[in-house]
Amino acid sequence: MHIDPMLVAACFGIGIVVGLTGMGGGALMTPVLVIFFNVPPLTAVSSDLVAAAVMKPVGSLVHLRRGTVNLDLVKWLCVGSIPAAFGGVFLIRALGHSEDVQAIVQKALGIALLVAAGGLAVRAYIRLVERARKRDGLLPPLPTDRPDVAVRKAPTILVGAAGGLIVGMTSVGSGSLIIIALMALYPALKASQLVGTDLVQAVPLVASAALAHILFGDFQLSLTASLLLGSIPGVWIGAQLSSRAPGGVVRRALAFVLLASSLKMFGVSNAVTVYVLVVTLFIAPIAWMVIRRRHGYPALGGRRLRGWMSKDRTAGDQARVGSS
Repeated sequence: MHIDPMLVAACFGIGIVVGLTGMGGGALMTPVLVIFFNVPPLTAVSSDLVAAAVMKPVGSLVHLRRGTVNLDLVKWLCVGSIPAAFGGVFLIRALGHSEDVQAIVQKALGIALLVAAGGLAVRAYIRLVERARKRDGLLPPLPTDRPDVAVRKAPTILVGAAGGLIVGMTSVGSGSLIIIALMALYPALKASQLVGTDLVQAVPLVASAALAHILFGDFQLSLTASLLLGSIPGVWIGAQLSSRAPGGVVRRALAFVLLASSLKMFGVSNAVTVYVLVVTLFIAPIAWMVIRRRHGYPALGGRRLRGWMSKDRTAGDQARVGSS
């Protein structure tokens, strides 16, 4: 078995990002294998999924012990995701073994990465809107106990099926796409429950896709071993740092990397890729500042500005009370 030290080091860095953000494993690992290590797309997907099947249960056990998992929701997600994950692998294999199949997998991966990057932006916007509505008293206070959520079976099964199909074909989506759909379907869930439920449902989903890739994909044991040697300690270190690192900054950087990776998956030239990234780097912060101001927040989210905003709002409330 050949272990690639450079690949182990790269996976160590990716593991730290996954531990910090709770997402981005397949969305980062697979494009890194394809772009920097010249691994065929189908082989990268197969090996990454098998490695993820080993790592996923660790974080899931933590959330199960803490009681931050909606098991009923997990059940109906798995009803759709497990067979769909198998179906995604069979769909790839049905297309044959030619270079055209590798190209199809690469394009599908590019689409999944682009959607994942957009999903991070949508997730940040939803959180901002929720905070603004709670601040203005338009939403009730956060529940102190675990909220009861009525599971919407049909939409949940569809979300699981769509996520399973994407994961089976690209290895992307078990953590970065499905959680966005859960936020939209079940806004009453606390953040810890969203993460816990998503992690637990991802275990059988990824295991199903990994088993299908071992049987019918292009799994390589030495490649998977390198992934695990680097990513497992990286995830542990990232999890330890997650309480200290600015999560918002890390997620913005992750979205930027996902955008760059998706462009390369589509075969975009380096010049065009740099141009798109520079434009995004210039426009995205300005757009986010405008969105923050529209929801009553300062353009920049530093601690001093938040303190100023709180004092300003308190003074305004006192003035309104005095005038009444």
